[in-house]
Amino acid sequence: MSKISAYINFKNNQCSEAMTFYQSVLGGELSLMPVKDSPMKDNFPGEAQKGILHADLTGSDFSLLGTDMPNPNIKAVVGLVSLTITCANKADVQEKFAKLAEGGKVVHEVMTFFAGTMGNVIDKYGIGWGVFTEEI
Repeated sequence: MSKISAYINFKNNQCSEAMTFYQSVLGGELSLMPVKDSPMKDNFPGEAQKGILHADLTGSDFSLLGTDMPNPNIKAVVGLVSLTITCANKADVQEKFAKLAEGGKVVHEVMTFFAGTMGNVIDKYGIGWGVFTEEI
Protein backbone atom coordinates (compact mmCIF):
# COMPACT_ATOMS: atom_id res chain seq x y z
CA MET A 1 0.00 0.00 0.00
CA SER A 2 1.31 3.46 -0.90
CA LYS A 3 1.22 6.46 1.42
CA ILE A 4 1.74 10.15 0.64
CA SER A 5 3.52 12.29 3.24
CA ALA A 6 4.01 16.05 3.21
CA TYR A 7 7.63 17.32 3.09
CA ILE A 8 7.98 20.99 3.98
CA ASN A 9 11.02 23.09 3.07
CA PHE A 10 11.24 25.82 5.71
CA LYS A 11 12.90 29.20 5.44
CA ASN A 12 15.25 30.87 7.94
CA ASN A 13 16.09 27.70 9.88
CA GLN A 14 12.54 27.42 11.24
CA CYS A 15 12.23 23.65 10.79
CA SER A 16 12.97 22.63 14.39
CA GLU A 17 10.68 25.29 15.85
CA ALA A 18 7.87 24.58 13.38
CA MET A 19 8.00 20.80 13.72
CA THR A 20 8.01 21.09 17.54
CA PHE A 21 4.95 23.34 17.23
CA TYR A 22 3.21 20.84 14.93
CA GLN A 23 3.94 18.08 17.45
CA SER A 24 2.18 20.17 20.13
CA VAL A 25 -0.87 20.41 17.82
CA LEU A 26 -0.92 16.93 16.30
CA GLY A 27 0.94 14.74 18.78
CA GLY A 28 3.22 12.02 17.46
CA GLU A 29 6.92 11.26 17.74
CA LEU A 30 9.40 13.87 16.47
CA SER A 31 12.87 13.08 15.21
CA LEU A 32 15.25 15.90 14.22
CA MET A 33 18.58 15.45 12.45
CA PRO A 34 20.67 18.63 12.50
CA VAL A 35 23.10 19.03 9.60
CA LYS A 36 26.04 19.29 12.03
CA ASP A 37 25.22 15.84 13.46
CA SER A 38 24.50 14.10 10.17
CA PRO A 39 26.78 11.79 8.20
CA MET A 40 26.50 14.36 5.36
CA LYS A 41 27.74 17.36 7.40
CA ASP A 42 30.91 17.76 5.31
CA ASN A 43 28.77 18.31 2.19
CA PHE A 44 27.27 21.54 3.57
CA PRO A 45 28.80 24.98 4.12
CA GLY A 46 29.27 26.42 7.62
CA GLU A 47 26.09 28.52 7.58
CA ALA A 48 23.99 25.41 6.85
CA GLN A 49 25.36 23.51 9.87
CA LYS A 50 22.81 25.19 12.20
CA GLY A 51 19.86 23.91 10.16
CA ILE A 52 17.86 20.71 10.19
CA LEU A 53 18.73 18.24 7.44
CA HIS A 54 15.68 16.05 8.07
CA ALA A 55 12.73 16.13 10.47
CA ASP A 56 10.12 13.41 10.85
CA LEU A 57 6.91 13.83 12.84
CA THR A 58 4.96 10.57 12.79
CA GLY A 59 1.66 9.71 14.44
CA SER A 60 -0.58 6.68 14.15
CA ASP A 61 -2.23 8.05 11.00
CA PHE A 62 0.09 10.73 9.63
CA SER A 63 3.65 11.56 8.72
CA LEU A 64 4.92 15.11 8.33
CA LEU A 65 8.49 15.64 7.15
CA GLY A 66 10.61 18.79 6.94
CA THR A 67 14.00 20.37 6.31
CA ASP A 68 15.83 23.70 6.41
CA MET A 69 17.77 22.79 3.27
CA PRO A 70 16.54 24.59 0.15
CA ASN A 71 15.68 22.55 -2.92
CA PRO A 72 17.08 24.40 -5.96
CA ASN A 73 14.91 22.30 -8.27
CA ILE A 74 11.66 23.67 -6.84
CA LYS A 75 10.69 27.13 -8.00
CA ALA A 76 7.86 27.54 -5.48
CA VAL A 77 7.55 29.54 -2.30
CA VAL A 78 6.33 28.46 1.12
CA GLY A 79 2.57 28.09 1.32
CA LEU A 80 1.65 26.95 -2.19
CA VAL A 81 0.52 23.60 -0.82
CA SER A 82 -2.02 23.44 2.00
CA LEU A 83 -2.40 20.59 4.45
CA THR A 84 -5.74 19.26 5.69
CA ILE A 85 -6.40 17.67 9.07
CA THR A 86 -9.52 15.52 9.27
CA CYS A 87 -10.71 15.47 12.88
CA ALA A 88 -13.08 13.16 14.73
CA ASN A 89 -15.43 15.94 15.89
CA LYS A 90 -16.08 19.69 16.08
CA ALA A 91 -14.37 20.06 19.46
CA ASP A 92 -11.15 18.65 17.96
CA VAL A 93 -11.51 21.01 14.98
CA GLN A 94 -11.84 24.02 17.30
CA GLU A 95 -8.83 22.96 19.39
CA LYS A 96 -6.47 22.32 16.48
CA PHE A 97 -7.69 25.39 14.57
CA ALA A 98 -7.05 27.65 17.58
CA LYS A 99 -3.51 26.30 18.05
CA LEU A 100 -2.63 26.64 14.36
CA ALA A 101 -4.06 30.19 14.27
CA GLU A 102 -1.80 31.41 17.12
CA GLY A 103 0.54 33.93 15.51
CA GLY A 104 -0.88 33.11 12.08
CA LYS A 105 -3.77 34.35 9.98
CA VAL A 106 -7.32 33.05 9.92
CA VAL A 107 -8.47 32.69 6.30
CA HIS A 108 -11.95 31.28 7.01
CA GLU A 109 -13.33 30.95 10.52
CA VAL A 110 -14.59 27.50 11.51
CA MET A 111 -18.07 27.09 10.06
CA THR A 112 -20.59 24.35 9.42
CA PHE A 113 -21.63 23.63 5.86
CA PHE A 114 -23.38 20.79 3.97
CA ALA A 115 -20.41 18.39 4.17
CA GLY A 116 -19.32 19.07 7.75
CA THR A 117 -17.40 21.67 9.72
CA MET A 118 -14.22 23.35 8.48
CA GLY A 119 -11.93 26.33 8.93
CA ASN A 120 -8.81 27.51 7.09
CA VAL A 121 -5.72 29.14 8.59
CA ILE A 122 -2.20 30.08 7.58
CA ASP A 123 0.08 29.27 10.49
CA LYS A 124 2.93 31.43 11.77
CA TYR A 125 5.34 29.57 9.46
CA GLY A 126 3.34 30.39 6.31
CA ILE A 127 1.80 26.93 5.87
CA GLY A 128 -1.90 26.76 4.95
CA TRP A 129 -4.12 24.34 6.87
CA GLY A 130 -7.69 23.17 6.44
CA VAL A 131 -9.14 21.72 9.65
CA PHE A 132 -12.19 19.53 8.91
CA THR A 133 -14.69 17.11 10.39
CA GLU A 134 -17.74 15.45 8.88
CA GLU A 135 -19.66 16.33 12.04
CA ILE A 136 -22.27 19.02 11.42
